[in-house]
Amino acid sequence: MKSSLLLTLRYLSFHRVQTSLLVAAISVTIFLPIAVESLVQRYDSTLRTRARATPLVIGAKGNRFDVVLTALYFRTTPVEPTTAGEARKIRESGLAEAIPIHTRYTARGFPLVGTTLDYFDFRRLSLRRGHLPRILGQAVLGSQVAQKLNLSPGDSLPSDPQNLYDLAAAYPLKLHIVGVLQETGSSDDDAVFIDVQTAWVIDGIGHGHQNLTANAKDTRRVEATAALPQYQEITRENLASFHRHGDPDTFPLTAILAIPNSVKSATLLKARTHASETVQILVPTEVVGELMSVVLRIQRFLNANFVLVLFSTLLFLTLIGWLSQRMRRREFETMHRIGCHRSTVIQLLVTEWALIFLASSILA
Repeated sequence: MKSSLLLTLRYLSFHRVQTSLLVAAISVTIFLPIAVESLVQRYDSTLRTRARATPLVIGAKGNRFDVVLTALYFRTTPVEPTTAGEARKIRESGLAEAIPIHTRYTARGFPLVGTTLDYFDFRRLSLRRGHLPRILGQAVLGSQVAQKLNLSPGDSLPSDPQNLYDLAAAYPLKLHIVGVLQETGSSDDDAVFIDVQTAWVIDGIGHGHQNLTANAKDTRRVEATAALPQYQEITRENLASFHRHGDPDTFPLTAILAIPNSVKSATLLKARTHASETVQILVPTEVVGELMSVVLRIQRFLNANFVLVLFSTLLFLTLIGWLSQRMRRREFETMHRIGCHRSTVIQLLVTEWALIFLASSILA
């Protein structure tokens, strides 16, 4: 056995290019179904864990998948907004706590999540450094955001502009970073958190006033030049000037996380919301379950495809083995003449393919 193994290793080492190609081809064939299964299992576990931790989600009538995925994972896909008035009604009903979620904007490509301090208690998020937002314009970073952007408390981060070609649009808001969250392994790690009222400032609902003529010689005319600020900034000096226009009940929210006081309260809240023509109440575990059923159907299709790929690969390897045996006929005849039994030749071939499949499995 040792001699067969030694001869096989010598042969594979001599034909290293051929061996490497075979190992690579078999590795890919083994790797693909393992990778898909692993990714689907991880995706399923992540989605269901987050969904189980969120009792109810309330949003505007529309695509229920978009509403739940935006509320739980901060997707920036546009969804029909609900209003702050709906959150107020839920709180006043006494049936549940209502946590607003506003996710229309981004900062350096990361979702900008407007919410309240109740969200951090609900998700049990703790701080690594700094403190939570206390006034307008302050932000707390998820652990991955802080690491990737190399930012810490005391730095600033502007929100991303929505339309570079719309001169009438509001300038981005310069956010002051006051804290960094501990890593949780969830979508909270990849988000920038601000107070929901700061999000409304970015919406243009809340704003302050700057005295553009303070340094101008002629106060009757102000020219818009490159010297004007390219973003809004909320400071302690101008904080008092920021105010909002309109009815607060009409201010937009992406979704509302509802945390019922009891099972009975959840049932009553569902009954009340189902009667509404403008909002829908969703159970995240049910919505995620529907989503995963679609993913699993796709996985079954891929598995069937992998069976065909495996079958074609086996045929290909059979062809290679047959051609290799024909090309090595003189080599085998020489081995017979020097006294090797036919079973020894078979043992060498079996050992050769066993080592190839072993290396491929390890690589996969």
